[in-house]
Amino acid sequence: MDILFLREFKLDTIIGIYDWERKIPQTIQLDVEIGLPNSRACETDNVEDTIDYAKIVARIQETLAAKPFSLVEALAEHVAQLIINEFGSPWVKVSVAKLGLIRGIKQLGVVVERGSKG
Repeated sequence: MDILFLREFKLDTIIGIYDWERKIPQTIQLDVEIGLPNSRACETDNVEDTIDYAKIVARIQETLAAKPFSLVEALAEHVAQLIINEFGSPWVKVSVAKLGLIRGIKQLGVVVERGSKG
């Protein structure tokens, strides 16, 4: 399976369970691996034969600007389902990390993997 990836994708969003987290957007980092439904683009060199990563980035930015989340787990699931349902990926792995939230911890978060690689 060919895999498209987005690494260290940082954006600001409202996320958290505590009142202070719900007032100010926090910077999160997404690392996303997206299984491509076929390898046709390798032969055609045409963006129409693959999943357009720019459209995925724009869609993630749009959805996270419109919807706050309490848990990183729910945010990761939302992104995974968006990629599978709207872009036709058969498999996706999404890592969501909060940055520098707890003293002494650079990142904390979750990784979800959905769909099938085979």
